[in-house]
Amino acid sequence: MRESAARASRAEVGRRVTHRRYVPYSHAHYAGNLVDGAYSLAAFGDVATEMCIMTDGDEGLFASYSDVQFKAPVRAGDVIEISAEIVRVGSRSREMAFEVRVVGRGNPERGPSAADLLEPPIVATTARGVVVVP
Repeated sequence: MRESAARASRAEVGRRVTHRRYVPYSHAHYAGNLVDGAYSLAAFGDVATEMCIMTDGDEGLFASYSDVQFKAPVRAGDVIEISAEIVRVGSRSREMAFEVRVVGRGNPERGPSAADLLEPPIVATTARGVVVVP
């Protein structure tokens, strides 16, 4: 029997995973150095994968997204924080709440490589998603 199949799930409501990353200029897709909305969705997939590995010893598979909201732009040069929190646990499914926050942003008015930490962070994208694990 595989080790991951032998152990019990550690999925529980309130468990959270957070990643931070810099958004490179090579990912800018639109005027104003904007990245596309799919960038946030891909980041949600990354935190969901880590969550599934932590809780179930398997990468899991996305079944659906719901209530995706693009609330503010994400730009090249931003530092973003991506989080997933389990909000419901089924026998094989885990529903998660996702959020992308911009925690740092370039400030070209101060200089070509100037940047500021944002306090409070800007909530850029939110969503709900369901993953399934074997």
